[in-house]
Amino acid sequence: MPARSSASRRTVLRGAAAAPVAGLALAACSSPDEGGSSSAATESVDLGKESEVAKGGAKLYRDHNVVVSRDQDGGLKAYSTICTHAGCPINKLEGTTLVCPCHGSRFDAVTGKVVEAPATEPLIELAVKATDGRIVAGPAN
Repeated sequence: MPARSSASRRTVLRGAAAAPVAGLALAACSSPDEGGSSSAATESVDLGKESEVAKGGAKLYRDHNVVVSRDQDGGLKAYSTICTHAGCPINKLEGTTLVCPCHGSRFDAVTGKVVEAPATEPLIELAVKATDGRIVAGPAN
């Protein structure tokens, strides 16, 4: 019987050692509403020249965690580039697709919608306007 209790003791100790690691993994994969970190714009910011965003294109402003896109009619849209899956700042734009470095979620920079999981929620839309030839984005109204 000592061998049996020894094996059980090892199993319990391994489980106890793994529990904190499992907790970190779960926290890393939680959504912003479930304890992950999210950093949406809290005030308006001047992003640069309006001409920097071509019709049908998008521009990623990494320093501000914002992406701005322009439709074919010239209308602007802006989204926070904080991933809705785990709160990671998105740092890659391929054409008009944003790619999260943490778990590979992909978002459409024109609509903010998820195009590839694990994220399930769209990006947070921000207010955006062109003023005196400059793009200004901030929190949604």
